[in-house]
Amino acid sequence: MVTTLSCSACGNEYAAGADEPWRCECGHPLDFSEQPLPDGPAPEFTDIDTRDGLWAFEEFLPVRRVATLGEGFTPLVDADDWNAQFKLDCVFPSGSFKDRGATTTLSRAAELGVETVLEDSSGNAGAAIAQYAARAGIDAEIYVPADAKASKLKAIECAGATPVRIEGSRQDVTDACIEAVENGDGWYASHAWNPAFFAGTMTFALELAAQRDWNVPDAVVTPLGHGTLFLGAYRGFRALLDAGWTDSMPRLLGVQAAGVSPIADGIHADGHADARNDVADGIQITHPARRDQIVRAIDATDGDAIALDAGSTEAALEKLHRTGFYVEPTSAVAAAGLTAYRDRGSLADDADVVVPLTGSGLKA
Repeated sequence: MVTTLSCSACGNEYAAGADEPWRCECGHPLDFSEQPLPDGPAPEFTDIDTRDGLWAFEEFLPVRRVATLGEGFTPLVDADDWNAQFKLDCVFPSGSFKDRGATTTLSRAAELGVETVLEDSSGNAGAAIAQYAARAGIDAEIYVPADAKASKLKAIECAGATPVRIEGSRQDVTDACIEAVENGDGWYASHAWNPAFFAGTMTFALELAAQRDWNVPDAVVTPLGHGTLFLGAYRGFRALLDAGWTDSMPRLLGVQAAGVSPIADGIHADGHADARNDVADGIQITHPARRDQIVRAIDATDGDAIALDAGSTEAALEKLHRTGFYVEPTSAVAAAGLTAYRDRGSLADDADVVVPLTGSGLKA
């Protein structure tokens, strides 16, 4: 296990442990000080034991496998109606890609001897943390909006976790959870702040490259809220390049919900100043914890971020359902983004593009 955490903003370092800070004293997020890399060349796909799921890439991971449900190696399928490939991260045990980060986060919590974890979530991350906390035998309290969907609350409760309903905005939910963490009520298993979560989401890129015989696509289009998958993909593709397993980086193209689009608004105006896309409820994040890191990843990959309205998201969702992809509404924002990027001329019609479908329609 990596023994230190560091801040990319100011350079501070902290010893890893159950009493480690959840953020740097300068206010920025912490990350593992080292990115483990394998020594040898990329293996043939047939030499990878996919029965290990995402843990087949343990050489890249700074944590040891403890809490697992066999997650990972989700299908990569051709989507002819979209002239793209879809990676079906909607088929994880809890029904969303957040299991990638939950397995690594709860594995690390177990290694550190943590007894209670706290998380704030609009639903998917909370359900994933609750499920993997149950697998690890760790208590969990999940702070959620008071109007969180019943299906996601049920998933949290059935795993034995305690949902804590908070009135107000999504930021109010985060603030209440952080107050509890500061009061010593538990270890912050945050999908936005905890570095172990991003160690898990980076496996999206590792799996994708392996499934494509170590050829990366021209671009990857993802939903963008806190940047959990977006940054994870960036770190995974970067690690593959540093290990010599691939020879290029894809463009990373994020899609935000109109009205709650701080990254896209900082890059360019999208003409939705008066709109609000509440269909994409899973990415309603006004203050991304890792905003600076997201912007750097966009710059480093010649990427972009745009904001889309509810109408385009609903149209993409309907088309996804009609073409066999039963996903929840927030997943559709990435497919809508693929169309929008092509319409804007940012992506050629024949560009090699992968879109992750991040959550199951059974959770809608």
